[in-house]
Amino acid sequence: MTVGAGGGACMNARRAMGRYGEDVAARRLSEAGMTIVERNWRSGRTGEIDIVARDGDVLVVCEVKTRKGGSYQHPMAAVTPRKARRLRDLAERWIQTHGAPPGGVRFDLVGVLLPDRGAPVVEHVRGVV
Repeated sequence: MTVGAGGGACMNARRAMGRYGEDVAARRLSEAGMTIVERNWRSGRTGEIDIVARDGDVLVVCEVKTRKGGSYQHPMAAVTPRKARRLRDLAERWIQTHGAPPGGVRFDLVGVLLPDRGAPVVEHVRGVV
């Protein structure tokens, strides 16, 4: 096996874990009464919004962070000031493309912790950015 192949397998596993975390987060947001508008919305090469949702007339830009149990960093610690700026920029681009929501924009974070055994632990924090 080549070095590139091993790195690719690791990247695929990380993407699969992220995708699973986003599925869990979308389900949780829906259960909380939100409507999922889009998932993995991309704006060129500048990045992606994991989940765009509506909470009444408020547009919710949601960042999802998924970690395995025992990871060195809690999922919520992964949103740095730089990441927050990027999310605000992406939200502006989304609004330019789709129009401004009547109730404004809120930035939420969903942290999904995957323990070695049992169900995922989900933490949803509203208005983080």
